[in-house]
Amino acid sequence: MKDEQNMKKKQGKKAETKAETKEEINIAHEILSTILFMIFAVVFVLLINRYVGQRTPVNGPSMDITLASGDNLWLNKFTYHFQDPERFDIVVFPVPNGDHYIKRVIGLPGETVRIEEDGRIYIKEPDQDYELLEDKYAYYNNGVYEDPNEYENIAKEWTLDEDEYFVMGDNRNVSLDSRAEEVGTIERERIIGKTTFRIWPLSRFGKIEDK
Repeated sequence: MKDEQNMKKKQGKKAETKAETKEEINIAHEILSTILFMIFAVVFVLLINRYVGQRTPVNGPSMDITLASGDNLWLNKFTYHFQDPERFDIVVFPVPNGDHYIKRVIGLPGETVRIEEDGRIYIKEPDQDYELLEDKYAYYNNGVYEDPNEYENIAKEWTLDEDEYFVMGDNRNVSLDSRAEEVGTIERERIIGKTTFRIWPLSRFGKIEDK
C-alpha cells in the first residue's frame, strides 16, 4: 500500500516537474519570439529608411510658394536606384554643416547654366546654343530678382561635370543653393532622393502639385 502511495507521489512530482519544464520552455519560446520580432521590425524599418523612403520636414522659406516651412514630405529614395534625377525634380541632399537641403534640379550633368542679372536662366548643352529655360517654379519677393549671394546682380554661369547637378530653391531671393560657394553644384552620389508627396499638414495632404 505504501509502495503504491510512494509511486503515486513520485509520478505526481514527475508530472509537476514536466509541467513546470514545459511552462518554462513556452515562456522562453515567447521571449525568443518577441526578441526576434523586435529585431526583424528594427531591421525592416532601417531598410525602409535606407533604401525606400522616409519623412522629411521643410525648414525655412527657400521653397516658397511650392513648399512651406513646417510641411512634412515623403522622401522617395527608391526611384533613384534605377534612374537619374531629372530637371525640376525636388531633391534632398546633405550639406557640409550636417543639414539636409530641399531644392529643385535646374541644371543637369554636362550642361552650362547661365543666370542673367534679371534672374532669367539659360541652359547650354554640349555643342549646342544657350536656350532660355521655361521656369514656371521661380518665385520672387516683390516680383524682382535679387541674388541673395551677391551685393549686386551680375550674370554668372556654371559648367557642370558629368556627375553634377545645379539646384535652386523656388524662392530665388532667399534660397541658399548652387549659386552660393558654400553649397555649390551637387554630385549625383549626394542626392538622397526626391519628394513628390506631402504628408503634413493634412489640409495640404497629397501630391505636390506643379504650378
